[in-house]
Amino acid sequence: MKGKTKKIAALLMTSTLVVAAGCGGGGDTATKTPASTDTGKKTDAAAADKTPSTEPVTFTFFGGDASPNWTGMKDAVGKVITEKTGVTLNAEFAVSGTDQQKVALMIASGEYPQIIFPKGETSKLVDAGAMVDLTELIDQYAPNIKRIYGPYMNRLKFSKEDPSIYTIPTNAMVDQTSFDAGGGFELQLAVLEELGYPEIRTVEDFEKALKEYYAKHPTIDGQPTIPLTLNADDWKIMITVTNPAVYATGGPDDGEYYIDPETYEAKLHYKRPEEKEYFRWLNHMYNTGLLDKESFTQKNDQYLAKIASGRVLGLIDQNWDYQEAENSLKGAGKHERTYGHFPVTLTEEYEDHSFVDIGNGSGYGVGLTTALSEEEQIRAIQFLDWMASDEAQILNNWGIEGEHYKVENGKRVIPADVQDRKTNDNAAFTKESGVGLYAPLSVRFGDGVKDSTDNYYTTNYPEQITANYSEPMKKALAAYKATTWKDLFPGKDAFPVKAWGAAYNLPAPSGADYTVAFQKSQDIVRKAIPAAIVATPEEFDAIYDQMLEELNGSGIPEMEATYTQLIKDTVEAWSAK
Repeated sequence: MKGKTKKIAALLMTSTLVVAAGCGGGGDTATKTPASTDTGKKTDAAAADKTPSTEPVTFTFFGGDASPNWTGMKDAVGKVITEKTGVTLNAEFAVSGTDQQKVALMIASGEYPQIIFPKGETSKLVDAGAMVDLTELIDQYAPNIKRIYGPYMNRLKFSKEDPSIYTIPTNAMVDQTSFDAGGGFELQLAVLEELGYPEIRTVEDFEKALKEYYAKHPTIDGQPTIPLTLNADDWKIMITVTNPAVYATGGPDDGEYYIDPETYEAKLHYKRPEEKEYFRWLNHMYNTGLLDKESFTQKNDQYLAKIASGRVLGLIDQNWDYQEAENSLKGAGKHERTYGHFPVTLTEEYEDHSFVDIGNGSGYGVGLTTALSEEEQIRAIQFLDWMASDEAQILNNWGIEGEHYKVENGKRVIPADVQDRKTNDNAAFTKESGVGLYAPLSVRFGDGVKDSTDNYYTTNYPEQITANYSEPMKKALAAYKATTWKDLFPGKDAFPVKAWGAAYNLPAPSGADYTVAFQKSQDIVRKAIPAAIVATPEEFDAIYDQMLEELNGSGIPEMEATYTQLIKDTVEAWSAK
């Protein structure tokens, strides 16, 4: 490490690729300002006499999420990024929403992109020796990253044994305040209105609303009404089928695990007896004809097409998963067929943990690989640091002033015609503007944080959210005495802060014993859960109990023990002074 320090110090003295200074980018409703703003300003001032390089350079990049609107940085925001930094990205993205296969091929060939957003595959890349330790690069060349993550740098360390920083979290925004709900159980506004805006608190309430409306409206626009459908296509099964079992039984989302908040013991969440009863309810919904018979055979595009037709009364999903279809409904003027969100649980003894406080946890992030020379590493970290500047955060979140927003009386405002395109023609707008496309490269403040001009960094703030609601949406919220759907959910003050953040964001163990057992567990669950749901009620217990028996073999208990230790080590490392 000392040798590397000397090399970087020498490069600092001789390189013309110097730091680019920023130019001005859970009970959680308080407006916040960056805690370390003063420190950041001093750092930027110290670098102000240096001229950042904007010489053209192209970096290869791989993103572990699909990016169907990517234009090769030919969009409006991408052009400005290249103009300001000189950087162009030759990018490739995961096609199916998973990065596992692509990363495995990289490791097998030893050929890596220079910049990478590997999602859950970081550990495998670290074990392969492909990732660069960013600790010194951040310290020397990244004042904006340090400004944003300053109080939370411990959470960027890879592990208790390896304190290196291999990725900078870009999907976990700092000091995030969520002002609206995007998940839970969804019901069409038309259903709510016709039934007089009933209380929707338990699965029984949800089922009753679907059943009553369906009986009155067996068809919608000439097509058969679908009371409830699920999206079990590939990894999406986690979003609409298995993860909701945790929320509906009073647990927080930790991916495939339930973690005991006292002992930190991790186990596959399906082993909780209460979750078996949630899946029994889905079995009941299937056998009574309220759950779409195609839920476990349809593809993602078929799922979205059904929602876009306006004939799906209820969902159990996250709005980012069905947003495209809901935007189609809005574009067709069918606002009454869009959805409200409810904190539905199995019974009233449970509370939905959607807004539990995870602190400023680590998360999936962007890193640099050994495909970069040391000089290129400096240029690359400077690029990522510029992406964390106020100028870049505003550009990435708001777009270009005069084109995508304007400033009135010192406040950034989105014109009505632009907002209409964002709402009703989002894919085309994103492709042309580039707004939001560069999130995997942007270390950033979250919703609710204001910059030095007293404007929010992001466009998700109460006034903007409520201004975009349709009249049916406003009417429904008024009936429930709520400003946004989040008001119906328990706030973060209702629960203790999770000391390990969100487990699904942690780099999973990469040893063969763990990965083979984990894949085996996924194979078991993804076969058994659908089978149990579509079985007869008499067959349900046998199928579910067989699954539990299988989940106690094949090295899976040992896998759970390994994950338990990861959680314990994470809590210890994050609490270190």
